[in-house]
Amino acid sequence: MPLRFVVKTFLNLSLRSKLFAVFCIVSILPLLFFVKYSYDTTTRELTTQIYTNMIATTEQINANLETKLDSYSKISASIYLDNTLRLLLTKDYTENSTEYLDSYIYFNNVINNVLATNPDIRAVSIYTSNTTFPADSVYIKRIDDAAKSTNWYESIAHSYGNVTYSVSATTAVTEPVFKLARLLNNNSLNFPYGILTFDIAEADIYRLMEKEDKQKDIYIVNEYGNILSNRNKALLNQNIGTFIPGTFGEKSSGSFDSMYNGEKSLVVYNTIKNGWKTISVIPYKSFITNAQIASKRILIMALSSIAISVVLIYITARFFTKRIESLLQVIRRIEREDFNVNMTFMGHDEIGQLSFAFKKMTGRLKELINEVYKKEISKKEAEMNMLQAQINPHFLYNTLASISALAVKHRDNTISEMVSHLAKFYRISLNKGKMILPISEEIKLTKYYIAIQQHRFEGLLRLHYAIDDSVLVYQTVKLALQPFVENAINHAVWDDEVGINIIVKVYKDARDIYLEVIDDGMGMRTETLERALNKTDNVSGYGISNVDQRIKLAFGDEYGVTLYSKFGIGTKAQIRIPLHGIRS
Repeated sequence: MPLRFVVKTFLNLSLRSKLFAVFCIVSILPLLFFVKYSYDTTTRELTTQIYTNMIATTEQINANLETKLDSYSKISASIYLDNTLRLLLTKDYTENSTEYLDSYIYFNNVINNVLATNPDIRAVSIYTSNTTFPADSVYIKRIDDAAKSTNWYESIAHSYGNVTYSVSATTAVTEPVFKLARLLNNNSLNFPYGILTFDIAEADIYRLMEKEDKQKDIYIVNEYGNILSNRNKALLNQNIGTFIPGTFGEKSSGSFDSMYNGEKSLVVYNTIKNGWKTISVIPYKSFITNAQIASKRILIMALSSIAISVVLIYITARFFTKRIESLLQVIRRIEREDFNVNMTFMGHDEIGQLSFAFKKMTGRLKELINEVYKKEISKKEAEMNMLQAQINPHFLYNTLASISALAVKHRDNTISEMVSHLAKFYRISLNKGKMILPISEEIKLTKYYIAIQQHRFEGLLRLHYAIDDSVLVYQTVKLALQPFVENAINHAVWDDEVGINIIVKVYKDARDIYLEVIDDGMGMRTETLERALNKTDNVSGYGISNVDQRIKLAFGDEYGVTLYSKFGIGTKAQIRIPLHGIRS
């Protein structure tokens, strides 16, 4: 149904509109499709390239990060495995109060050596729970409540001597640092004798990804999702899920789409062996913008081409349709029977040839109308005048006979009334020679005739009218009802004492008007009705044939007279004419 509606609408468009519609379908739509396809392809290729680049970047950062962390782990292992250090930390210094000074010298040598050979390590501390060993608060520190409240202390609770990392909070004074912490329990797993910590500047870790962090945001997070390193130091120790909604999944590396800072972004991650992840985030807008700019340029050039094409197709369409419109105007003038038209030369193309052929056809059509159509109209008018002339003398003869009979019998003023009705009857029936008159006038004509006949058949004619006033303004042929009233009076009365009832009925339906004359007289036998219907009965069929022919001439062959009759019951004559009026 929608397709049929579209086809019907397209067919009803003007030729110029059809040309524009076809142009849009075969030109604009493919061009827009090409722009869309080009944009999608470019975006897809850029996304693939960016994804590949981000994977390579995260892998490189992870490799550098693992190398650095391994170096820190090895340095801490050298101290962890130092048996001398273990003995000094576990020794009881109660009996010799100055012996700890020798221990200080050893610790200073070990720690200074680490700091000298590893500039990334900003500080080394050894926390001890040996109360006999004095703490210098520089390298040797006490495991007090302040130490126990730190992040690194919590992280080593279940480390079993393995290296753990945490990040200290950033303040206005201090920069954030990584805190490497390792429980000292060499050969004494259940009874640790201290805690080793390295302070590593977070900036040294961030330096591994600093160059790549300019075009995208890169995070290093621990196995719990807490941020360890990023350009924005205020985000350290916060959970990455707060900023990047989504699921990293169980795989060590991968990617997904997420909303980041209110923009759809591509997230790529890679995991190192200790569970840390390097996460790279880049908004799609940052690398699709160039594709959008290129697509807009292509679209602008395409629209410019389309605009030029539209102008050219408009000029071409106007050139063609203007000649067709001129030809159509000539056709409409000829439709109104105006054959005095001058057709300008329209060229030698198909439209010009059509114009030339139409000009020749117009001349031939004018000749045929003059020779045939006008003659046929004259013939039909002559037939109607002849048929009308057949009724008037016949009725005039009967009326004059009635007047003569009444004059001999009554010798009174009735003759004056009949002559008056006769004068009114002829004034309407003549109608200045016109064969068509309003139904209201036809009703008056019939009533004048009945008034004359009621003087002749005094007391025998009982007339009834059922007329829809809304149809009185429509037109019918003249003397349509009178012949049927006359037939009812002359042929349906079977008892001169009882008389006859005659009903004149006029009504309409949605398409037609009906004029009926119904009597309760003698009626017709079947064979008589058939002769009357076939218009072969010279007595009762005269009025029927006359009216039926005039109705068909005026309104068309589908209209006319229909008879219904049953012997001993009565007759109904029905005239059907159209609501739309006389046929042109």
